[in-house]
Amino acid sequence: NMSIHWHGLKQFRNGWADGPAFITQCPIQTGHSYTYDFNVMGQRGTLWWHAHIFWLRATVYGAIVIMPKQGTPFPFPQPYRETNIILGEWWNNDVEEIVKQGNKLGLPPNTSDAHTINGKPGPLFPCSEKHTFAMEVEQGKTYLLRIINAALNDELFFAIAGHNMTVVEIDAVYTKPFTTQAILIAPGQTTNVLVQATQAPGRYFMAARPFMDAPLTVDNKTATAILQYKGVPNTVLPILPQLPLPNDTAFASSYNAKLRSLNSPQYPANVPLKVDRHLFYTIGLGINPCATCLNGTQLTASLNNITFVMPQIGLLQAHYFNIKGVFRTDFPDRPPKRFNYTGAPLTANLGTTLGTRLSKIVFNSTVELVLQDTNLLTVESHPFHLHGYNFFVVGTGIGNFDPAKDPAKFNLVDPPERNTVGVPTGGWAAIRFRADNPGVWFMHCHLELHTGWGLKTAFVVENGKGPDQSILPPPKDLPPC
Repeated sequence: NMSIHWHGLKQFRNGWADGPAFITQCPIQTGHSYTYDFNVMGQRGTLWWHAHIFWLRATVYGAIVIMPKQGTPFPFPQPYRETNIILGEWWNNDVEEIVKQGNKLGLPPNTSDAHTINGKPGPLFPCSEKHTFAMEVEQGKTYLLRIINAALNDELFFAIAGHNMTVVEIDAVYTKPFTTQAILIAPGQTTNVLVQATQAPGRYFMAARPFMDAPLTVDNKTATAILQYKGVPNTVLPILPQLPLPNDTAFASSYNAKLRSLNSPQYPANVPLKVDRHLFYTIGLGINPCATCLNGTQLTASLNNITFVMPQIGLLQAHYFNIKGVFRTDFPDRPPKRFNYTGAPLTANLGTTLGTRLSKIVFNSTVELVLQDTNLLTVESHPFHLHGYNFFVVGTGIGNFDPAKDPAKFNLVDPPERNTVGVPTGGWAAIRFRADNPGVWFMHCHLELHTGWGLKTAFVVENGKGPDQSILPPPKDLPPC
């Protein structure tokens, strides 16, 4: 069974084309087909597509590049050429079997065996000389790299030996340009950078390896590709880049602080200044009883202590056709208890509530959502993706969010606009958006491990009263449940 999500495409009024299995559609069954019919009006930039069922996006993914309208230049120097750089993870064994084995134990499945750049791990892995992506450049020319993190569970650092990068776009939104030696990119995010081929002609490694600032097991291997100047023979040994240390939280926070929307007359940042609905969601791990697990318990994850239970039919169908008993719309705006969210690790009473519970949002209302990491078992970073929308990341911080003091520090002028935000380890992120796209829109951690454990929910955005403010009717070939 299969379904495809078009990550970052807003699918205005057309959630039927969004793709997450059992959220906006039932899966496409073996031997059957479904045509995703959508438009990309009003969007441009680097996005991507991937399978959105189980862990199948381990190998089912690709780039989406929407060019500016003809005659509209980039708001940065025109590159000589463009290249897609897709960062991924690779398992030697069948991913579905690995996950099933982990579920039997109630524990995380084995980590991946390699990271990849454009599907290839590079020469730092044994027997992989032929499995290296190479990009040829000409001296003095400028190149645009469209970088996508398609890894399942790892935030990644990416750098090119001897070459700085100028960040010009994130998640298909132009940014104020800044120069950096390395970028940090979470699963689900995209970053466009300009690279000038102005170094001594040679061969230079591009490298990606995980950012690991929490006490968790990840695949810590480095993927490499080669940036090769035209005319340089393959016998020249490549130079390795200086990547940040795996636990370099100082680099991570200073890099993220530099991300700013362009906010020019042509590309304004329409940040909601007035908020109609304030939401505060805690992110936590937990342990629940499990009769079928060998240990009798299983690791789980929750928002506001609710572990999401997937329905048996698509939530969008249930909403559109008013099918009762599929979901509830009483997802709480606050956690059940206030506590010192990022204090000493909490290791007792870690059970969560199970439920298919959604939050109903009034059409065209403005929403502020604070996502707060917690030390339930352990703190860790969480890249959260909201389907159907971009949002503005108006603030982030380490420790507990302080509703009395932190909003005064929010950036309401030129905050980064994204579809996937990294909630920092032991910290919080505040986002704002206007709910002007009716439908059922999934929101989840983009670490596949946590999504599978229930770290997800959805918003039901009600129809408006205007002619173009209601969900479109479903297509005739929507997969049956």
